[in-house]
Formats: sequence, structure tokens, C-alpha cells
Amino acid sequence: MSRFSRTWWGKRFIDALESFTDSGRLGRGRSYASGGKIKEYQIIQGKITAKVRGSINPYFGVYNEPLYTTTIEIKPISAASWSKAIANLSSKASFVSKLLMNEMPDNIEEAFADVNLQLLPKSRSDFNTHCSCPDWSNPCKHIAGVYYLVATALDADPFLLFELRGLSREKLQQELGKSPLGQVLSESLQHQEAAIEPAQSYYTQLEKMPPPSSVNQKEFWLGEKRLPSIVEVDATANIPAILIKKAGDIPPFWHKDSSFIEAMEQVYQRVRTKNKESL
Repeated sequence: MSRFSRTWWGKRFIDALESFTDSGRLGRGRSYASGGKIKEYQIIQGKITAKVRGSINPYFGVYNEPLYTTTIEIKPISAASWSKAIANLSSKASFVSKLLMNEMPDNIEEAFADVNLQLLPKSRSDFNTHCSCPDWSNPCKHIAGVYYLVATALDADPFLLFELRGLSREKLQQELGKSPLGQVLSESLQHQEAAIEPAQSYYTQLEKMPPPSSVNQKEFWLGEKRLPSIVEVDATANIPAILIKKAGDIPPFWHKDSSFIEAMEQVYQRVRTKNKESL
């Protein structure tokens, strides 16, 4: 459902649950997610644990509001398989740059498919879910409600997908940072701006120097040392629009369904087109 996710990976995450859960429980799960029934949930070492408020139902002898414990685990990727996936990601500049800039590449599933893996869950076999409620169906409405909230969290932090598959954000960025491009990007992201220091004057202070006792005309015109025939220029890596890309596709202040980076790219393109003749 679009109201629980605005990104393609969040919607794909929801599609996996909806592919094997009946519509009635999905509807009640959405109601639980939006109605404040999920009291709390946390993700620790790839395992989602939540406390969900149940319903009072005297017909079944439930006179006080129950509190159910719900757990959701997504099948983890083994360490050996992660090594293959990271090696494939590190070999492509587009994946390394976007992931280190907190962006989710649109074709990231292709990188996992190349090594016979998948990052996003797709079927019932990818899940291990449990709820302490008396509902015989698994997943129940409480599990569905928690799942919808996790999909919302994925919009803001797509790296949760990696954590749910068994790889922490720190480990992923550490491994990607070992690649040649990753090292350049890491240095750019960790660059600290120089502190602003007050100046004594807006202008360069003149210094008085005594005149030389004698002047050599050759040194005056050619200098004391000859200039090198070849000047080596330090090619500093340049990451275009690094400040905009650093926050990712959906930064905290961006409340639209579309990507913030794509919107800014359109703005820059219009500016370039409008001022093409003056450039």
C-alpha cells in the first residue's frame, strides 16, 4: 500500500507479504499499523520484535486488552554469500557510489541475481514469523501490522534491508569502502571543513623589505630557478552534488512520494537549459 511506503523497495517489501497473506488479515493489519495498535517494535541483529495491543472480545472470554508478542525474521544471507555479493557490488562504480551516499540503486537486485541471491524477500519461504495471539493463521493481523510499519521505516533507511538479511550498515560500508572508488568517496564524505577564523584586515598587509644591494638582470627576468617543463596537476576526485546526494532519495525534510535527488536533477537541468546560451 502506497500510504505505508513511498519507495520502490518499500513497496516490493510489502508485495512479498501480500503475496501469501489473505486480504482480510492484511486489511486488519493496515488498521493496526495506522491506528496505534503497535505499542513498540525494535530490530536487533536482523530480528524484528514487537508488542501489539490486541482486541477485547467477550465472546472469546477476552475482557481486558491483551498484549501480544510478535516476531518477524527474514531468511539471512550466509557470510560466504555476502562476500560474493559485496565483491560484485564493489566491481561497479554506480553501486558503490550510491550505497555510500545512502541511496538505494534501482537495479541493485541485478547485482544480487548475478550471484544467485536476492536482497528483497519474495515468498513465504523467506520469512519466519510468530505471534503469541490465538489466531491459527500465520501471518496474523498483528504480524501484518508490524510488517507495514517496518516497510515505512525502510523508506527512511533502506540499509535496514541489509540488516534484516544479516549484514549491518557499518560492515557493508566498511567493505564497500575498501574498493578504489569507495576509498575516494569515503575521503570526500569524511572531509572536515576548515574552521572560520577572524581576519585582522580585509586586505593583505604590506610588508616593508629593504631593496637588494645589487640586481642581476638575468635572474630578474628569468628567475633564480628554471620552471619545470611539465607541471603535474593533482587530479582531485570530484563528486557532483555531493551535499544533495548525501541525504539520499528520501531525506527527513522531504515529504513527497518522488525522489528528492531526481527532483533536484530536474531543477538543475532546467537551469542549464535556460542558461545554455550564456554558458
